[in-house]
Amino acid sequence: MYLVRLDKWLWAARFYKTRSIARDMIDGGKVHYNGQRAKPSKIVEVGAMITLRQGNEQKTIRVLAISDQRRTAREAEYLYQETLESITKRENIAQARKLNALTMPHPDRRPDKKERRTLIKFKYDRQQGN
Repeated sequence: MYLVRLDKWLWAARFYKTRSIARDMIDGGKVHYNGQRAKPSKIVEVGAMITLRQGNEQKTIRVLAISDQRRTAREAEYLYQETLESITKRENIAQARKLNALTMPHPDRRPDKKERRTLIKFKYDRQQGN
């Protein structure tokens, strides 16, 4: 049997750029193994479900194979499979984020010093209830 730590597997599967980043994400509670928080030293098993956060995205994957070597991205795809629910959820969130970005006004330029001071004063007055 092949034993690989969770942080090493996440690094080998190319979810995180370094093992130390993978370890920090696990310690920070951004990675769950079979629905529970795990330690970086947790041994990964085939068939396990891993939920991880990368920025704004949350992915739920099933472990298909185990490797402790970081190879090409194409080979790393064979180590896991993302669930259909996870894919649809991420697509819906991305679409909602795009629609929200279209409704938000974007100015043509940054405010100058006078405009910034006016905005700060306006925000301060609103917080004070004036």
